Amino acid sequence: MKNTGERSLQQKALAWKTFVNSGEINQGIISSPIAESWRKCSDTRVNPADGRGRIVLEQHELKQLLEKNEVIIRAATPFMQNLYQFFRGSSFVVVLTDVQGYVLEIFGDPDRIQNARELSFLPGANWHENHVGTNAISTSLSTGQPMQVSGCEHFCLRHHHWTCSAAPITDQNGKIMAVLDISGPAQSTYSHTLGMVVAAAEAVSMQLRIQQKNNELTLANKRLTSIFNTMSDGVVLIDNRGIVNEVNIVVKQILGSSSKDVVGRPIEGIFGDTAHFTRTMLDNKQPYSDVEVMVPIKNGTSHCLVSGEPLTDERGKINGGVIILRPIKQVRRLVNRFSGHYTNFEFGDIIGNSAKLLESVRIASLAATSFSNVLLQGESGTGKELFAQAIHHHSERSEGPFIAVNCGAIPRELISSELFGYEEGAFSGAKRGGRPGKFELAAGGTLFLDEIADMPLEQQVALLRVLQEKKLVRIGGERVIPADVRVICATNKTLLNEVEKGAFRQDLYYRLNVISITVPPLRERGNDIIVLFQHIIDKIGKERGHKYSVDEKVLECLRRYNWPGNVRELYNVAERVVSISEEQTIMLRHLPPEIYSPQEHADRFELQPFPQVVLGDSIKQQRVLAMEQTEQAEIVAFLNQYGGNISRVAKKLGVARTTIYRKLQRYGIDNFKL
Repeated sequence: MKNTGERSLQQKALAWKTFVNSGEINQGIISSPIAESWRKCSDTRVNPADGRGRIVLEQHELKQLLEKNEVIIRAATPFMQNLYQFFRGSSFVVVLTDVQGYVLEIFGDPDRIQNARELSFLPGANWHENHVGTNAISTSLSTGQPMQVSGCEHFCLRHHHWTCSAAPITDQNGKIMAVLDISGPAQSTYSHTLGMVVAAAEAVSMQLRIQQKNNELTLANKRLTSIFNTMSDGVVLIDNRGIVNEVNIVVKQILGSSSKDVVGRPIEGIFGDTAHFTRTMLDNKQPYSDVEVMVPIKNGTSHCLVSGEPLTDERGKINGGVIILRPIKQVRRLVNRFSGHYTNFEFGDIIGNSAKLLESVRIASLAATSFSNVLLQGESGTGKELFAQAIHHHSERSEGPFIAVNCGAIPRELISSELFGYEEGAFSGAKRGGRPGKFELAAGGTLFLDEIADMPLEQQVALLRVLQEKKLVRIGGERVIPADVRVICATNKTLLNEVEKGAFRQDLYYRLNVISITVPPLRERGNDIIVLFQHIIDKIGKERGHKYSVDEKVLECLRRYNWPGNVRELYNVAERVVSISEEQTIMLRHLPPEIYSPQEHADRFELQPFPQVVLGDSIKQQRVLAMEQTEQAEIVAFLNQYGGNISRVAKKLGVARTTIYRKLQRYGIDNFKL
């Protein structure tokens, strides 16, 4: 055996000399990986008589390299120390390099370390074959396989006294991260050395994979913990017995308790009698969603939507669950935000400088700073809802919803369900799951009850009770729900007169009439008419990309007109004149007939009664009457405008002159000049 080994060494030495001298390789003696490495060394002009490391990092560069590979070094060091203990006193060194071939760490006997240093085989040196010739480290890096290179298999002569065994360290995807190597005297080559290196490298690889998994789990846990603690909903984690394991900060806020008051207790400690939903989930693996629950808290109850999801192990066995609590106020605030239940107007949108208007705005501004109920009184179209929105916008409830209800537009039999809501099965046609009323939807905000005087007497009792007790019960239900609402009411009637007539409850009147604000009619606001009209014209013009001017005669007509429809009518008139104006100047002819009626022609053309139309209760008769009144007013206006010229009036209306004569006779208009 010894002769065979010596013969093999001699053959390899001869093969090395042949290659160095002629470039020819004896394939029967030199293995393919070694032969391939020799060719690379020859191509890159590595000096076969040398073998010293030519590239050695500066101290600061080495420091950066070690910091970059700190995780690998920390994982590999214990295994390297164990290997060194096994080879102690045998002149072997244990070496760790990075993926580029730079030496990171080295363990060995002092004399062997010194020999290694003479070859620049030390931390910071690059041991790639392009620089130091064929060796186990570089060959393992290039092949990705464990390698043993002994004696003359090294490309450089100075390495022929060495034997080295190396194996790659890989991550969980098989990517090479480093190389572990054992190097020593060539005459001390052991067949088991490579196996020990492979085992150690695999152990280091496994350690790195475990660390990577642990890091991933730690990161995932941190992310989940961050989500858990920053969720806007309350989260409760329970085990398979229904015992609370953990709660987030929102649950503590909802309950008004600390973790120690909740964790470790049964789920009944949070939900009381309504915990059966969760018990059913744990028993039957059935999740539940958005169940309305009154959660007991220190000072009463908290109205929440609760959902539950069971947690199962790999065998499908329940080992706990996740409970989500959403405060109903928070849900409704979000719904209101996207459903348009918010204010568009503030006090700056109330245009005008008249004394009466400014006084109303002053009182409304003070009302906005209080929590008292407000009663807005004024004719239709004066802007009562604008005042209501402005009060809400400037109140402490501005972040909450603004819910408007027209009490006169809801059928009397539906008012209770509309205001107070109903439970499932409360009456025929009730929606599944029930429905919250406007008081619930307005929680945390403002409920605007328009046309409050039209609310039926029997419903006024229920409204009074809710306002007094600040809580309600849905129709067909038993749960008591807090009514955290500020109420603003409006009416176009004198509410005190309605009380005297017995049409409105006196006790409800005094409950609502805490702060009373009268919104003045437009006719009593003087020059506000012109200011408002110009403001509306400018606003519409800006939207359409035009700037309109107004003839002075138009302004005079606007001042004289009584404005029975108030601001709403003024806005409609402004929109009309802009729409039909072909120029950018608003003229008299653009005004509606009922507004354009100069005083100097009033005695020549007056509106006459319609003797042939008998007023009755028929809707059809009322519509015919309205149409004829409009037609009569339009003819009178054009007669005034054109000085009684029938031809011009007929042309303007697009009809024959005979038609105009027939209409004049029908409406009894005979005081004109031909």
